[in-house]
Amino acid sequence: MLESRLTAPSQSGRNPTGLAGGKAVRKPLWRRAKGKERDALLWGDEIEYLVVAVDDEHKKVRLSLRQADILAALAKDESLQQQGGCVPDLQEVERNGDTLPVFHPEFGRFMLEATPGKPWGIGFKDLLDVEPNMKWRRIIAKDHMTANEFPITLTTFPRLGAKDDFITPYYPPSGEKLRSQFLPDEIANPHIRFPTLAANIRARRGRKVEINVPIFKDEKTPWPFHDPTVDYDLHKWPEDDDVRNGAAKEGHVYMDGMAFGMGSCCLQITFQAKNITEGRTLYDQLSPLGPILMALTAATPIYKGFLVDTDVRWNQISASVDDRTAEELGETPLKNDRWRIPKSRYASNSTYIALDPRLRKEYLDPDLVIDEDVKARLVQGGMDPLLATHFAHLFIRDPIVIFSEDLQSLDLSKTDHFENLQSTNWQHMRFKPPPADNESIGWRVEFRPMEIQMTDFENAAFAVFMVLITRAVLSFDLNFYIPIQKVTENMQTAHKRNAVLEERFWFRKNPFPDPQHHHNSRTPTRNGSGASTPHINGEHDDTFDPATAPADTNLPPVESEYTLLTINEIINGQSPSSSSSSSSTTPETTTTTLFPGLLPLLDTYLSSINIPLSDRCKLNSYLSLISRRASGQLKTPATWIREFVRAHDRYAGDSVVGPELEFDLVKAVTGIMDGSVEAGFVSREEDEVFVAGGGARKKHPDDDCGE
Repeated sequence: MLESRLTAPSQSGRNPTGLAGGKAVRKPLWRRAKGKERDALLWGDEIEYLVVAVDDEHKKVRLSLRQADILAALAKDESLQQQGGCVPDLQEVERNGDTLPVFHPEFGRFMLEATPGKPWGIGFKDLLDVEPNMKWRRIIAKDHMTANEFPITLTTFPRLGAKDDFITPYYPPSGEKLRSQFLPDEIANPHIRFPTLAANIRARRGRKVEINVPIFKDEKTPWPFHDPTVDYDLHKWPEDDDVRNGAAKEGHVYMDGMAFGMGSCCLQITFQAKNITEGRTLYDQLSPLGPILMALTAATPIYKGFLVDTDVRWNQISASVDDRTAEELGETPLKNDRWRIPKSRYASNSTYIALDPRLRKEYLDPDLVIDEDVKARLVQGGMDPLLATHFAHLFIRDPIVIFSEDLQSLDLSKTDHFENLQSTNWQHMRFKPPPADNESIGWRVEFRPMEIQMTDFENAAFAVFMVLITRAVLSFDLNFYIPIQKVTENMQTAHKRNAVLEERFWFRKNPFPDPQHHHNSRTPTRNGSGASTPHINGEHDDTFDPATAPADTNLPPVESEYTLLTINEIINGQSPSSSSSSSSTTPETTTTTLFPGLLPLLDTYLSSINIPLSDRCKLNSYLSLISRRASGQLKTPATWIREFVRAHDRYAGDSVVGPELEFDLVKAVTGIMDGSVEAGFVSREEDEVFVAGGGARKKHPDDDCGE
């Protein structure tokens, strides 16, 4: 399905980092790509589906492992072929006319990935086409499945890894690659890259991955809780000793395979920036928003047939690909490894990268681990120290999979080595240079933390919201900088049950530019798209490095720039009157002491441009969902699922989500997706108008929001 090449053998899971890493950084990527310009921002969304097989007769639902068959059916469809095709891994795909969506394989054999057939623009027609396109993707996928199969957008399958036949066809667990007590190797895509990825993570780590999620303690949950599905007497593989050595924690649901994390679905947005400067600005300014959007989209309260005491997927995926050794984890003294590494390779960002005069030294991680040799080589090659630090941090990791022939020769026209390391550093933002083999693609930024939503309306709403945020950031030169350690702390806060309503997050108080101060005497100069870069005497300053810059004594303490806010305050504003207060919603004003709210900022942006009233009203239906989710008027999917389980007559109050309960849950989800079942967390509000500052009101005749 994908290009099949032999994977280079590893020694104890260690790949030759020095060789691969050296080749990666010696490639002239920087010199070729740093000046690339695009005409305008483009963007795309990525939807991931679970494919489920529903057995109505026996009230049983299973994951269908027919990914390859479904993709083959899509590729062989003559009607789709005449429209250009939609499976680039199996056929030549042409882009013409009403471009078909594109389908790709994913890690799990029960998963499909779907993207638009061509990038979206920033025009409002494109924004309003996103939801119909998402619906079209789901219809096409369903049309190439069996009658009892459905593409659903749940983050995880509720009983993945349970002690029953949760997959079809059935395979027994504990294969050679995963060596999981709960999952078979056949659950992963059979292409050599995927099982090798799982095996090398386990081999490099020296034990299986260890995923422990706190159990949700209900009225009849056994306490102290010990995961009853764990087999302490299994002796098939050496790694079976893990549980006897304490891998399964008291009070937690225990999982031991990569598929428990990489078998999760998400909503991902990729932005192609006008140039590298704009891309670096978006990377930095969207980074603090990651934890906020993750909590807003929370959708993962069940693992392995148990209600858990978290609402999102991130930490579970992080643990599922954590290849750090005992030395790197700090469990034993450093002897064979170079560093102690504080985060998994799937983690929140640890760097800021924009050449922005507002980027203070105090925002950076003083304990950031980097490969100094890599940084020195990048700087010597012309890269500025700040961006070189970012890539030198990524390069502290070993590559997990290397194809043997890639180690034999160095092809300077390709970027395989770089992409090998870049693509297996899964941070909540990803900064992507232009590919060497496609001149039409520019600098890109991936926004990765959002959970997949059950309906296409919700997924479109969050996609559109993020696009509008990028427009407001660049147009108003907004500043969301807080210390990167606070972003990391926020990512953990976002995991807490009902964090969207019950937790507070570190966030910048005043997002507007301050015209009275320029960092280190550098004048912020607009680059034509709203971003600003440090200049000295009109020249671009490639030596700017806030990590080594002297502290500016004219600035207030960093701690005075941010505070703890609820998500409602971040999204809708701190004051109910913020929508009518020009001092808190216009970027020209910087004296505000209350955070204006992201939605009122978008309201100001939309009011400043020429947009048809009917389009504005349609966009408001999306923004109203965001507003009401933040205020608690609408539930998160995680809250809805948890309440569905606890109210079900098959639930015994013991945290267990049994097969029949799971069946009814999935049936309800499919009903919500096709509109036959109403849910308290989804409402299109065709008869409501978004009110900047929070919530929505009923539409009255004077609003004139007709089509």
